Amino acid sequence: MKNKLYQLMNTKTLMIISAIFLAVNGFGFTFFPDEITRLLINDDNYILILILQILGALYLGFSILNWTAKASLIGGIYNKPILIGNLIHFFTASMTLIKLIFKAETNLQLIFPYTIIYSLFTLTFGYVFFTNPSLK
Repeated sequence: MKNKLYQLMNTKTLMIISAIFLAVNGFGFTFFPDEITRLLINDDNYILILILQILGALYLGFSILNWTAKASLIGGIYNKPILIGNLIHFFTASMTLIKLIFKAETNLQLIFPYTIIYSLFTLTFGYVFFTNPSLK
C-alpha cells in the first residue's frame, strides 16, 4: 500500500507539471500566434498562425487530459493509453528538437530550453512506462 501511494505521488507530480507546461504553451499558441510568428520569422505567415493555433488546441487538450488523470495511478498496466500518448508526444518532439539544434542557425535561445524540457519529460514518462508500481 505504501509503495502504491509513493508511486501515485510521483506520477501525480509528473502529471501536474506536464499539464501546466502544456497549458502554458497551449494558451500561448492559441491566443498569441501572431506575436509568436513575428518573433520566430518576423512575418505575418497566416498558414503558420493557423498551425500554431491548432497546435495550441492540441496542447490544451493534452493538458486537460493530464490534469484530470493526475489522481490516478499511472504505470505498469494502469492508465496505459495516457502514459503511451504522453511518451510518444514528448519523445517525438524531443527527437525533433534535438535534430533541429544541429540544423538551426537562429533562435537557439528558444530551441535549447524546449529541448531540455522535452527530453526530461521523455525520460520521466519513459521511466514510468518501464516500471511497475506494484514492484516498487
